[in-house]
Amino acid sequence: MVPAEFTGYFAAAAAAAGVLIGLLFVAVSLRPDSVFGDGGPTMGRAQAGSAFTSLANCFFVSLVALIPDAGLGEVAIIMSVISLVATVRLHGQAGRGELHLVMLVLSLAAFIYQLVVGILLVISPGDHAQVYSVAYLEIALFAVALGRAWGLVQGKHLRPPGPPETSGPAEPVTGDRHDAPQPVPFQIERAGTG
Repeated sequence: MVPAEFTGYFAAAAAAAGVLIGLLFVAVSLRPDSVFGDGGPTMGRAQAGSAFTSLANCFFVSLVALIPDAGLGEVAIIMSVISLVATVRLHGQAGRGELHLVMLVLSLAAFIYQLVVGILLVISPGDHAQVYSVAYLEIALFAVALGRAWGLVQGKHLRPPGPPETSGPAEPVTGDRHDAPQPVPFQIERAGTG
């Protein structure tokens, strides 16, 4: 059972998760072939799937938390197991890399922590400290999901791993460069001054 003082939080979290799932679909629709297309990189699918997993987790945990006398521990356990399986499956499909490993470890740690908190809530349903743990965990999952979705919008899954891109070789200087266009300085004029 969730204490009454958490009702507003979980209502807002459920609404936010629902909206962010919709925005994730918009982000994916901006680059549908590069995320779910046949030739698209697997990292795009992993990013989209990871963001969706985190948001769906928050959505269902928050939604069930709003049902009177529903067990928050049970839904936390169920969603953590589903999220762990989805995360392992998604990351198994993605390419290997340092960032991939870091994100995998962080995701697994968050969902394992949720599993432990869920078990503690089943044992002691009225433990306010564990309800706070679920609430703060949802904030962390929102952050992960937003980071992954933003990476999709930016197209980070399309760039090959490696050193950052640098500009090409410098043009050789030949002759006088005074005839080349010069940048215009940016000036801010104050209102009322001329």
